[in-house]
Amino acid sequence: MPAVKKTALLVASAALLTMSTAAPALADGKPGGDDDQPKPPAKMSTVGGAQLGEAGTQVKLKPGAPVLPKDLTGRSWIVSDAESGEVLAAHNAHWRLPPASTLKMLFADTVLPKFPKSQKHKVALSDMAGIGAGSSMVGIKENETYTVHDLWLGVFLKSGNDAVHVLSAMNDGVPKTVKDMQKHADELQALDTHVVSPDGYDAKGQVSSAYDLSLFARSGLQKKDFREYCSTATAKFPGETKKIKKGKDKGETKRESFEIQNTNRLLTGAPGISAYKGIAGVKNGYTTNAGNTFTGVAERNGKVLLVTVMNPSSGETHAVYKETTRLFDWGFKAAGKVDPVGELVAPKGAATGGAGKGAPGSGGGGTDTENAAHASDGGGGGVGTAVAITAGVLVVLAGGVFVIRRRMPLPGQAGRRTPQD
Repeated sequence: MPAVKKTALLVASAALLTMSTAAPALADGKPGGDDDQPKPPAKMSTVGGAQLGEAGTQVKLKPGAPVLPKDLTGRSWIVSDAESGEVLAAHNAHWRLPPASTLKMLFADTVLPKFPKSQKHKVALSDMAGIGAGSSMVGIKENETYTVHDLWLGVFLKSGNDAVHVLSAMNDGVPKTVKDMQKHADELQALDTHVVSPDGYDAKGQVSSAYDLSLFARSGLQKKDFREYCSTATAKFPGETKKIKKGKDKGETKRESFEIQNTNRLLTGAPGISAYKGIAGVKNGYTTNAGNTFTGVAERNGKVLLVTVMNPSSGETHAVYKETTRLFDWGFKAAGKVDPVGELVAPKGAATGGAGKGAPGSGGGGTDTENAAHASDGGGGGVGTAVAITAGVLVVLAGGVFVIRRRMPLPGQAGRRTPQD
C-alpha cells in the first residue's frame, strides 16, 4: 500500500476514534448490547475537559499510535499520566458508580497525615461498631493494642474494614471521618464522589467515578507513607495475646503475629495472573453492588501511568486486573502518540507553578516532609516486604505550588519478596 494512502487511512481511523462512542462491545462487553446492562448518562461532569463528560470511549490517536485493546468490558475506565495529569484515553470517565474499597484511597489520603505511625491505640468494642456484614477484615481484636502503622497495613493489604473503623474512631468517629473525606474530595475537585461510609462498603447513595479514583490515587501517592503501604506485598500483623499453658513460661502471656498479603493481585500475583512489571500500588475493591474496581500505578522508563477500571462484565477470571494490564500496556506504548482527551485537575485554589495542566493535591497536609517527621523504625510488626525505592517521576506539592520534582521516589519491583503459597 502506498505510504500516502496508508497515512490517510490511519488519520481517518484516528478521527473516528476521537468521536464519542457508546459501542456496546466496549461499554458492557457484549457485542450487540444487552438491555439488562445499565447505561451511562448521555452527559456527565466535564471536570477535566468537555470530552470526558461524553459517554463512550474517548481517545485521539495520532498516526502510528497503537489502537485500544478490544477486550475491555469495564463500565468505566481511564488511563492518565501521573506526572503531567494528561488523560490518554477514557471510557465513561465520570460515570458515578459504587466504588467499593477503592474508596479507601480517599480515606487514607484524608486520615493518614493525622496520626504518627508509631502512635498506639487500645481497641474498644465500640471502635468497630457498624462494620457491614461480610466485610473484609484483617483480624483486629478488642482490648488489644495496635500502632497506627499496624492499622494502615491492615487497611492497605487486607482492605480491613475493622482497621478503617478503628482509625475512624481515633478520628472522632465515623460521621466526622465521612465529613472529612467529603470535604477533601471536594478540595480535590472529585465532584462525582459522595461519601457515606469510610470503608467503601455498599451504602445507599455512595458513588465515585474512575476519574475521581484517579485523583485520589494521585494525591495519595504524594505521601511517603501512602506509597509505602500501597506497594507492600506482605507484612507481619499482631495477633491475639494469649496465656502460655505449658512449659517454664506457663501462666505468662505471649502475643504472636501472623502474615498478611496484599489483595492487589497485580502486586503479588495469583494463579492465572502474574505481578505486573513496574507496578507500585494502589488499591482494589469488590462488593456485590460495585463489582470489581481497581486503581493501579506503574512506572516504566521514567513514565508513570495511572489506570482505573470499574466493574468489568466479561466473566473472565481476574478481569479487573487483566483489563488494567491491557490498558497499562497500551498506555506505555501510546505515550507521545496520542493527544490528551482531558486532564486530572489540580485541587481548588492551587497554583500550578509550571507543572503542566494537571497536578495532584496534598489535601491539607501529609507531604513527604511531614510524613518523614512522623516516620519511625518500629511501628509494631514492621513491613517485612516493603518495596525498594526506584527512580520514578511524579508531580508533588512543594511550598503550596505544584511543581515537577524529578526522580521522585516511587516504589518499584526491586527487592520485593514474592510471597510463598
